[in-house]
Amino acid sequence: MITSLYSGASGMTAQQLKLDTVTNNLANVDTTGYKRVRTEFVDLFYQNIKAAGTPVANQTSNHPTGIYKGLGTKVAATNRIFTEGNLLETGNPLDTAIAGDGFFQVQMQDGTVAYTRNGALKVENGILKTNTGLSLLPNITVPAGSVSISIDLDGSVSVEQADGTQAVIGQIPLVRFANPSGLNAIGDSLFRPTAASGDPLEGIANQDGYGSIMQSYLEKSNVNAVREMVEMIATQRAYELNSRSIQTSDSILSTVASMKR
Repeated sequence: MITSLYSGASGMTAQQLKLDTVTNNLANVDTTGYKRVRTEFVDLFYQNIKAAGTPVANQTSNHPTGIYKGLGTKVAATNRIFTEGNLLETGNPLDTAIAGDGFFQVQMQDGTVAYTRNGALKVENGILKTNTGLSLLPNITVPAGSVSISIDLDGSVSVEQADGTQAVIGQIPLVRFANPSGLNAIGDSLFRPTAASGDPLEGIANQDGYGSIMQSYLEKSNVNAVREMVEMIATQRAYELNSRSIQTSDSILSTVASMKR
């Protein structure tokens, strides 16, 4: 009977983590480039009371099935789903979205490199940066006096001067990973590679399977609010059922404890 208490407690703990994940998805429903996270469960070890295939006493046959008592559940992983979000046309020439596979490279304040799908850009001190002030890599310098900026599907960046002359000032490369779900999310829509994600593979946008860079667009979050609300309701019900199993086990134990000889 004690086993059922621990099994119910493990279920409540696991469902609480799932609820935390779902609410974080909902909180980021409007976060540019955000990718929803899915909670994945596995069952815990089983108590082996009678193993399948053991001989039947006084017979030549074996037990076709065994007796195993489950010990609950746990969260195995929180898997980030890198499906593409909807592209929103903004009319801002410094907004960029990746249609397809790939990440932008940015330089962190400590000099290390991080990766993002958030293409909301700005020009700060003549340098093309993200909306959080991180420089794109490689650095692209916008000449003073530029009246417009153009970004092609392959990431080529060009500007037009006041006298009408045009010049290419750089190119924005994209980076892919063998297993993007293995990336480490560090906040601000940024990711760092891990041993699970593999090393970054740099390439030219709109070529060799890399996505295209869309100017004046932003990639919305891939969170579906309706689906997440359904997940929240299901998680709440599962939490309540695990709580009820603990209450039932406690009631049975109370009955046993109150029995008189």
